[in-house]
Amino acid sequence: MKLFKSLLIVLLILVNFILAPPALADKPKYLKNPDYIEVSKALDELVAAKDARVKTGGSVPAEIQRKIDELEFQKYALETGVNWGQCRNQTGKTLAVYGPIPNFDDDEEDYAYDTGLYFLAPGQATKNKWDCEGVYLSSDATTAVTSPDGKTQDLTGPAVIKIADGTQLTISTNPNTGAVEFNLPPTKVFQADEINWFIPNVAQAFIDARVPNAPAYQIADSPNLIAKKTAAPAAQAKAKPESEPEPEIKLQTLPRKGYYSK
Repeated sequence: MKLFKSLLIVLLILVNFILAPPALADKPKYLKNPDYIEVSKALDELVAAKDARVKTGGSVPAEIQRKIDELEFQKYALETGVNWGQCRNQTGKTLAVYGPIPNFDDDEEDYAYDTGLYFLAPGQATKNKWDCEGVYLSSDATTAVTSPDGKTQDLTGPAVIKIADGTQLTISTNPNTGAVEFNLPPTKVFQADEINWFIPNVAQAFIDARVPNAPAYQIADSPNLIAKKTAAPAAQAKAKPESEPEPEIKLQTLPRKGYYSK
């Protein structure tokens, strides 16, 4: 009887494990990602603002709908599990970017900030799988940001432009205004004392004087630019001149007498 009860208990435990695995499974890792939380929060705020306008009979500005679409795409990218971002510097100047905490020889030394500040040379992109978490906006630089209600406003540094994981952010300079521009809207904008990142109060000239040290490659050497790499050998093959015919060797006829005439 005791044996039967023991077998029955074991059987019930096995059935419980089989029928209820979701209850014991861990949540997807991206749900704990701070970038995913920020993107989801910003998306919820914009959707709420859009719904409020619709309920009152108002029209939804195209800027709000555009940003909702972009945030939905960023959220999807984060759900795919990519846990790093990439920065591409096309400003023509040295760019200060934020990345992983530097490694020190002394393991006991505590780093005061949550990220490290690095310098990216113009025409370069941070390496794959090296997480570029944000861009520093110098004290004399300006950029345009969009608020949750869809309004665009100018932002002057010093500030941090944070980007989400799974994003390839291209930073450029407007040739007419000199303002810093991004190909995607920032996940969040922080100023001094709003985040535990080092945010110095310096001008762009000071950034230009720094030695680039961010792990990077030249944008022209990107592994994604397969067409450019394959086109070069083909062009060289076409440009190669045809081989010239070898000159005809004429044999000298020796005289009939038994000596060699020079």
